Amino acid sequence: MFFELVYDKSLAQASYVIGCQAGGVAAVIDPKRDVDTYLEIAKANNMKITHILETHIHADFLSGSRELAALTGAEMYLSDMGDKDWKYEFPHNKLKHGDHVKLGNLNFEVLHTPGHTPESISFLLTDKPASQEPVMLFTGDFVFVGDVGRPDLLEQAAGLKGTQDIGAAQMFDSLQTFNKLQDFIQVWPGHGAGSACGKSLGAVPLSTVGYEKIRNWALQMLDDKAAFRQELLADQPEPPRYFAMMKKLNKIDRKLLTEVPEIQNLSQEAFEKAKKEGLKIIDVRTPEAFSKGFLQGSLNIPNTNTFSTWMGWYMDYEESFVLIAEEEDVEDLTRKLMRIGLDNIHGFITPGQLADFEGKNLESYQAIDKKEVKAKLEGGNVQVVDVRGASEFKKGHIEGAENLFVGKLDRNLDKVSKDKPVIVHCQSGGRAAIAYSLLRANGFDNVVNYAGGWEDWSKS
Repeated sequence: MFFELVYDKSLAQASYVIGCQAGGVAAVIDPKRDVDTYLEIAKANNMKITHILETHIHADFLSGSRELAALTGAEMYLSDMGDKDWKYEFPHNKLKHGDHVKLGNLNFEVLHTPGHTPESISFLLTDKPASQEPVMLFTGDFVFVGDVGRPDLLEQAAGLKGTQDIGAAQMFDSLQTFNKLQDFIQVWPGHGAGSACGKSLGAVPLSTVGYEKIRNWALQMLDDKAAFRQELLADQPEPPRYFAMMKKLNKIDRKLLTEVPEIQNLSQEAFEKAKKEGLKIIDVRTPEAFSKGFLQGSLNIPNTNTFSTWMGWYMDYEESFVLIAEEEDVEDLTRKLMRIGLDNIHGFITPGQLADFEGKNLESYQAIDKKEVKAKLEGGNVQVVDVRGASEFKKGHIEGAENLFVGKLDRNLDKVSKDKPVIVHCQSGGRAAIAYSLLRANGFDNVVNYAGGWEDWSKS
């Protein structure tokens, strides 16, 4: 058996290439959209991708199953479980609980494991030449390392009221089935630490059924359904706004993007035209570099592992936008954006071009420290805006601070004062830098960034 984990750090998303070396054939489970990665793996190992499997209709990334099928001719094997609202609307092989998908000498048994979503399935793999016992379970967003998939996304992100309680009950029942599996089976989940699909995902990429039985909090609560539901739904992170669009695009017949597009480097004339047309300008430099010289109206969303998530919070899928980024980073940024379907990159300019084009028109700011924050608070008549998530705020915050989560800040601008000084902060500076640029772009001039954030403040 051939096996390779493909892990996208930008979305904490795992996909898998599994092959039968005797037959020279391979399957890909839950592929990301820039599928050249899988083509290269298959080529390097003299295999042909013939099967594409999905665990569920994803909310956090745009699946590359259809792109990969178009390029390879592979068959798609997708869930036919759940209700009529969550059925794939393009041709595919429909999978039911108990079905088997054969790949050379390998066998994938389909297990219906609803809870995260109604149609969720897991794939139990048996490597027949080696053993008649199953060896791996690909769980998607069912069971993670140390956690389980949240059941509230259909309600919180897609607006389907009442579904989170149904999902919580289904998750409880699905875990009873998981609990009966052999302890030695490896667990390969769809996400790791950093994903918004759960609240306490582990950073280790795999586990075993036996280890999860003794470690995973959810498997310790299978004797009390009400307590399980309460804990499962409590303190989940805010689901990014783009999740609703992913749920839609992953089940309908959509436009395919079978290669990473080349993004145009804009001339000064083209950049000026883009500004006049009102295109959003996204500056991906570090907060430190941005603060030394930025274009009024631009958003500072740094090119980190969370770049695509924050872009998914703020960008409309119909609008075009311009990037300010070094040329060598543009392909990486393009890949991160295409993985969530943000394909409308109008072009880019480099930081050097920005300085040449705008010159003295650039603005700057200096982050403040704890001493300055205390002085402002003692002076009174100041608003402190904590842009962390609600669960973080609940654990501790600056006295008198207001909690306006950074991802929803653009829709809560009416709650930010224009009459008195505003101090924004987060845990350690990253989200506050985004919030600062967002407020400045929307005309809030009397705002400062406490870059040390709660991490610095709580030390006192």
